[in-house]
Amino acid sequence: MSLNINSKQDLEDFKTYILVERNFSKHTAKAYCSDILSFLIWLDSEECTNVNFSKVREYLHFIQKFNYKKTTVARKVASLRTFYKFLYRERKIESNPAMSLTTPKRPQSLPKFLTPDEVEKILNNIKIETPAGYRNRAILELLWASGMRVSELSGLNFGDLNLKNNEIRVFGKGSKERIILVTDRAKSYLERYIETARPLIAKGYSLPPVEEDSPVFINNTGYRLQPRTIRNVINEVVEKISLPKHVTPHVFRHSFATHLIENGADLRVVQELLGHASISNTQIYTHVSSQHLKEVYNETHPRA
Repeated sequence: MSLNINSKQDLEDFKTYILVERNFSKHTAKAYCSDILSFLIWLDSEECTNVNFSKVREYLHFIQKFNYKKTTVARKVASLRTFYKFLYRERKIESNPAMSLTTPKRPQSLPKFLTPDEVEKILNNIKIETPAGYRNRAILELLWASGMRVSELSGLNFGDLNLKNNEIRVFGKGSKERIILVTDRAKSYLERYIETARPLIAKGYSLPPVEEDSPVFINNTGYRLQPRTIRNVINEVVEKISLPKHVTPHVFRHSFATHLIENGADLRVVQELLGHASISNTQIYTHVSSQHLKEVYNETHPRA
């Protein structure tokens, strides 16, 4: 199979469009471009601007044999719709062949979360005797206290910290800026990490002076700590304590939101703290809370 040279350029232009004009995150842009590349390869030498609705439907029928999850198919449809909407806007096509595509309904799965006791068990089983161990404790305290995404935590710079007011600036999806709040306990661990543990983590390496754009969390060579390392830290602790749950940094985020809702937090406030663009993304935590209430009721009520 070959790739039409004009279509290839259209894909490059599309990538620039979603990154610069639409402000998509790098992760989303990569997924969308991968979806479109697969479509263009399937088209072979046929130019993407000559495609009609039937051809697009034929492609969607073709990918059914790969047994993708409904969420993956939904994203591929969204990628095609966005791509052809871009081409139509650029007047490279006279009509949008993907406009009438319907997105398959996604199965609604409730996010998993930890109880406060489970969180405390994880936190208390992190060895803080070493600089890296203390860093790991500060990281998980911060995830639990703030609900930030692991990518947001990894990307923290010293210029983002306003610990005097228990505030941290983060840049979420699409580089959208917001302010999150941290508890006094999380702030205490973070301050002690910065003062005592951080200078000792990169043993044998000379750390540059701390500036506004210096990373807060670093690895043993002095470079910015990556999300994968944070996930590994959680996996090691969960395996150690034999917790019968699959725990990721995002589970900490779900737990943060769920317990705020359970304790009466306003949905709009939780939306702002999580950085959700739509309130509908936040409302799922009310379902989690209701489910938890039912479980507690069924376990504790004598007539349940």
